[in-house]
Amino acid sequence: MEFQHVSVLLDEVIEGLQIKQDGIYVDGTLGGAGHASVVCSKLGNSGRFIGIDQDADAIAASTERLKPYGDRVTIVRSNYADMVQVLRQEQISHVDGITLDLGVSSFQLDTSDRGFSYRMDAPLDMRMDDRQTVSAETVVNEYSEMELFHIIRNYGEDKFAKNIAKHIVAERKIEPIRSTGRLAEIVSQAIPMKIKKQGGHPAKRTFQAIRIEVNHELEVLEQTLSDMIDLLKPGGRLCIITFHSLEDRIVKKAFRDAENPCTCPPSFPVCVCGKQSRGRVVTRKPILPSEQEREANPRSKSAKLRIFEHH
Repeated sequence: MEFQHVSVLLDEVIEGLQIKQDGIYVDGTLGGAGHASVVCSKLGNSGRFIGIDQDADAIAASTERLKPYGDRVTIVRSNYADMVQVLRQEQISHVDGITLDLGVSSFQLDTSDRGFSYRMDAPLDMRMDDRQTVSAETVVNEYSEMELFHIIRNYGEDKFAKNIAKHIVAERKIEPIRSTGRLAEIVSQAIPMKIKKQGGHPAKRTFQAIRIEVNHELEVLEQTLSDMIDLLKPGGRLCIITFHSLEDRIVKKAFRDAENPCTCPPSFPVCVCGKQSRGRVVTRKPILPSEQEREANPRSKSAKLRIFEHH
C-alpha cells in the first residue's frame, strides 16, 4: 500500500522554519516525508536534512520519496527521543530547524494489521516501533483496572473511563481481548446510548489513550523538548504540531519555561536565580489549520502548531 499522508499545516510549518539554503534541518517524525520533501526542495547543495522515524514502513516510504535529494539527506530509524545521539553520530552539534508532527500517520491508521484503527478488525498492536515488546494487547489484558482507568481518563480524556475499564476487565476474564474489533465493541457497550448518538466513534478516545501508553508518547515529548531547544543554533526554530490537548499543554509549558525560566518569587525586585531565557515563543497562540484544510483533511481538525525560536 502506498504511504499516503496528507501533511497537516504544511505551508505554516515551512513558513515557520524560515529555511536557509545551506541550513541543517531535522524532522523527528519523518513519516511519509510530506513536510520533509518540501524542506529538502528548498535546500541548496550545502544544506543538510536528517529524518528520524521509528516506523519501518515510514523509513521505506520516505527513503524512496527523498531519493531525488541525494546525499543531502540522511534517514535514521530511531525515536526522536534519541535526536541528540543521532546527530552526534552525524557529527552535527547544532541545527537551524527541527519539526515534529505528533499525529499518527494516515498510513498507520489505514494499514489494518497495525491495529491503530477502531474501524477495521485487526490484532491489537498499536506499536509505532515493532521492535518493542509491549503492544496494545499487553495493556488491555495485563494492566489492572485502576491503571486502565487512569490511562483512559488521562490520555483519552473520556468521562466514562471508569465504566470502560470495568467492562474491559470483566470481558478479559471470560477470554483475552486480542482484536481491535472486540475492544471497540466492549468500549461501545460501556458508553450510554444517548452519548453514542452525539457523533464520533465511541471507542476513539480509548484507542487514542492506549496508543499513547503503548508508545510512551507523552513522556518522550516531555523529556525531549528541552534537548531539542538546546540543539538549535541562534535564530534556529522548533516547530511542533500536536493533535491532543495533553501534548499541546506540554509543548506550551516547555516553550514558556524556555522563554522565561526565572524561578524567583514575583516579589523579588531583580532576578537572583540566574536562569537565562533561551529564546522566544513565536506563536503566542497556536496556529490552527484553515477552514479549507479542515474540510479537505478531517484528520487536521485538532492540529495545533507552536513555534519556538532560539536566541
